[in-house]
Amino acid sequence: MRSGAAVRARGITKTFGDVVALDDVDLEVDAGQIHGLVGPNGAGKTTLLGLLLGLAVADGGRLEILGTQVGRTLAVPDGVAGFVDGPGLYPSLTARQNLSALIALRGYGPNETVGVGEALEQVGLAEVADDRVRGFSLGMRQRLGLAAALLTKPRLLVIDEPANGLDPAGKRHVHRVLTDLAGNGTAVVMSSHRMDDLAALCSEVTILAVGRVVFSGPVNKLAAESGELDYRVLTSDPEAAHAVASDLDGLRVVRPPGDGPDGDVLIVGGPVPVLDELVVRLVGAGVALRELSPVVAPLEAAFLSLTGTGDEEEEGNAR
Repeated sequence: MRSGAAVRARGITKTFGDVVALDDVDLEVDAGQIHGLVGPNGAGKTTLLGLLLGLAVADGGRLEILGTQVGRTLAVPDGVAGFVDGPGLYPSLTARQNLSALIALRGYGPNETVGVGEALEQVGLAEVADDRVRGFSLGMRQRLGLAAALLTKPRLLVIDEPANGLDPAGKRHVHRVLTDLAGNGTAVVMSSHRMDDLAALCSEVTILAVGRVVFSGPVNKLAAESGELDYRVLTSDPEAAHAVASDLDGLRVVRPPGDGPDGDVLIVGGPVPVLDELVVRLVGAGVALRELSPVVAPLEAAFLSLTGTGDEEEEGNAR
């Protein structure tokens, strides 16, 4: 196992009655790393996050968090913070009062936390600090939950769908917070269904399917698992582009222009070198290329391939 790991899990198992939520799961997350945890609903993501936060205990295996072996009690070392299934908040209190109440309830001393105002500023909620939480949007609640987790200057942050409900500006803000935390040595484990968030934030990802790890490693290696993709091709002359694509060996014309809602878009598929040749031939034919993009993002394509599903099922008890 690597040195400096904030999380070391080996052979973790967890069952709920007859449901196997986690089956021989390994996970390793280094300090200063943002590690993505993904999988279809029912894969066991929430169960694993709960183990990292001390909300549940494993039935078998070995789990070390911040250098301390976690036993069979609902407890984790100091320095761990986060939330699953959305943050627990008091809707009748303001954002500032929620954080102050959290400090008081947990008995934190003045030197154990950052200031409430500073935490709210970090997540972009300073201007609504004195507004009642019952009027907050989903994205604002997520950011307040992140502020609560930041109060104790965590060395391990565990968060569930941090960009859930955020507009583009809010998502960029949260991304910046998480990146800064990792840059200062905090390990971050985040679950997300959004492949764009994983690509933007994570250096490594672990994919779960039916309680088992089907992939764990660098994001760029995961992207390579996607194989050949279908691409959208938008040009200045759709019919000419179709003719060029049809004459290129190794390139599949998935959908010619004129079909479907995007009438001018040509959909093709093939290996990257053949796509490069398509671009060269289009330019040579005097056809301007306006867009060449995968129909499904490489990370999403790899995810679907590895998990064997394109549809989310109800998670049920396996969470």
